[in-house]
Amino acid sequence: MKVAVVMGSISDLEICKKAIRILEKFGVEVETRVISAHRTPFKAIEFAQNAEENGIEVIIAVAGKAAHLGGIIAGVTTLPVIGLPVKSSTMDGLDSLLSVVQMPKGVPVATVAIDGGENAGILAVQILSLKYIELKDKLKEYKIELAREVEEKDSEVLQMEN
Repeated sequence: MKVAVVMGSISDLEICKKAIRILEKFGVEVETRVISAHRTPFKAIEFAQNAEENGIEVIIAVAGKAAHLGGIIAGVTTLPVIGLPVKSSTMDGLDSLLSVVQMPKGVPVATVAIDGGENAGILAVQILSLKYIELKDKLKEYKIELAREVEEKDSEVLQMEN
């Protein structure tokens, strides 16, 4: 099981790391690339056209501002593409979000929140869990751990009140 995390610029690396950490936590192999939809469009198309042949099953496209990376990739592959919009200085990331989410009919890009690297990783794992049953159990454990963390914080708050 393999996920590609493709960023439009090396400046997106910190957001990518959030997704990569989640994928690695679940034992998913990660291929990380820097490919620009605008500066290296032919490379983006070649990457997307060959992704499945190269063992990639889900692609996370991380980009800011115009954020067309997910769209160009989704336009030439049938693999699931998850768009991860990055906060930009121009419109606080709203420009990125709208660029990722407003896709034409027939070219979907699943989209997570601005800078939502963790959710991009989790969504990729959820997609893979349809094929890899062992991931379902790990996801269930992950959800239990999330709930446990909230319950611990609740207990801490209650103790502070007393």
